[in-house]
Amino acid sequence: MRYFVAFSYFGAAYHGWQIQPNANTVQEELEKAFSTLLKEKISLMGAGRTDAGVHAKQMYAHFNLATITDTKDLIRRLNSFLPDDIAVQNIYEVPEDAHARFNATERTYEYLISTQKDPFSLKTTHFIRQKLDLDKMNSAAQLLLGKQDFECFSKSKTDVKTYYCTVKKAIWEQKEDKFVFTITADRFLRNMVRAIVGTLLDVGTGKISINHINTILASKSRAEAGTSVPAKALYLTQVLYPDNIININNG
Repeated sequence: MRYFVAFSYFGAAYHGWQIQPNANTVQEELEKAFSTLLKEKISLMGAGRTDAGVHAKQMYAHFNLATITDTKDLIRRLNSFLPDDIAVQNIYEVPEDAHARFNATERTYEYLISTQKDPFSLKTTHFIRQKLDLDKMNSAAQLLLGKQDFECFSKSKTDVKTYYCTVKKAIWEQKEDKFVFTITADRFLRNMVRAIVGTLLDVGTGKISINHINTILASKSRAEAGTSVPAKALYLTQVLYPDNIININNG
């Protein structure tokens, strides 16, 4: 049988999702927990890769197993075994060809900017001292919508077949002393969101004009875009799948 597992994690202690040599990763911790409790080798395929230090409020992975007799008990035991910064919310039986990565239709990230120095949010938001122009940042964000080549916002030497992504939503909202950037797309390149945020902050602080975003996109050069903002304030908040896999979007 094939199953999807829904989980979340606070990524500060991890070198991202994917297993890497000589580095602590979320995938390694989850596979160790599943394999230990189920007494067989369990491999997980995640919905995507998050970079070192990035958090996930909603993430999925799939795995194969003959059967699970008591899902609720397995979830309880997993959460007892896992570190405090990783939590399993649910496990779903899905069609045998369902794929956590390739069947995902869209993903949403949020980036949190703090405009007031706050020691209690120091590790979860990115503090900006300069005044930010919300309207300008939103106007610039609209230039990112649609299917475009986002090579300029991708980490160099990335092994991908295409740099095209379809951005469905890109918006800034101000919530008290914080600015929240939300972006939804069918796929994301490595470092893409953090590079986009850094570039939009350049617009918000007046370093570059709104229309300069088009110039950056056309250049396809990472050197033309802004600085990547820190990973600590980036959150994967939602991954969606077609209902014919399982209606996990409402669950």
